[in-house]
Amino acid sequence: MRPEALLREVGRRLTAARHQRGLTSTDVARRAGLSPRYLRMAEAGQANLSLLKLASLARVLRVNLSEICDLQLAHAPELRVALLGVRGCGKTTVGRELARQLEVPFVELDSLIENQAGIPLAQVFSIHDDSFYRSLQREALESWLTQHGSGVLATGGSLVNDEKAFLRLRETCRTVWLRATAEEHWRRVVGQGDPRPMQGRPRAMLELRKLLESREPLYATADHVVDTMDADPSALASLIGTWLLG
Repeated sequence: MRPEALLREVGRRLTAARHQRGLTSTDVARRAGLSPRYLRMAEAGQANLSLLKLASLARVLRVNLSEICDLQLAHAPELRVALLGVRGCGKTTVGRELARQLEVPFVELDSLIENQAGIPLAQVFSIHDDSFYRSLQREALESWLTQHGSGVLATGGSLVNDEKAFLRLRETCRTVWLRATAEEHWRRVVGQGDPRPMQGRPRAMLELRKLLESREPLYATADHVVDTMDADPSALASLIGTWLLG
């Protein structure tokens, strides 16, 4: 795990522990002897916390220090990359081009899940509950990791909501968030000839904005973030490739 990703992961764990305790950042900062601003920076992955400060926060949050600090320090393979983002962010288009440039395989995780289930993804959701899908998702991810020391993986948009799968992904892959606005996501999906986002859903755009808002803190823990607004897929792939090999 790279230094910036390590700090973001510590911040994520601090935030999760605070929310579980039902405390505000001001409450925690006061009890731990820190300034609220410093704690906010720490939770955002922008502060290099000392061991003593981490111990103080663990005491206030009533968690073991190991729950915050037990991190995977080994680097993921340089050319094993997982792309994150909501549908329409360009994971397939950019992913295929990135794989071509790096000369590694490209796979969509949802396709692996469909192969395991033996039915289309839409039927998986209509027949089974979310826990079944998540089980298939974890199995598909493990299968891909076992078979690929290098490669580009386009993940499902909701993978970040599965804590175990997302942690496994961050431990084993270089992660990249393809960031776009709700309007851009919408334009791309509709441009692909898929009218489903708005059919019978007058509040579809509002729902999309709320979905992005809820997932953005998770996507932001990726090792690298790329803005895809009005960008050429080939150029985006080159940017990611330069970062990977730099």
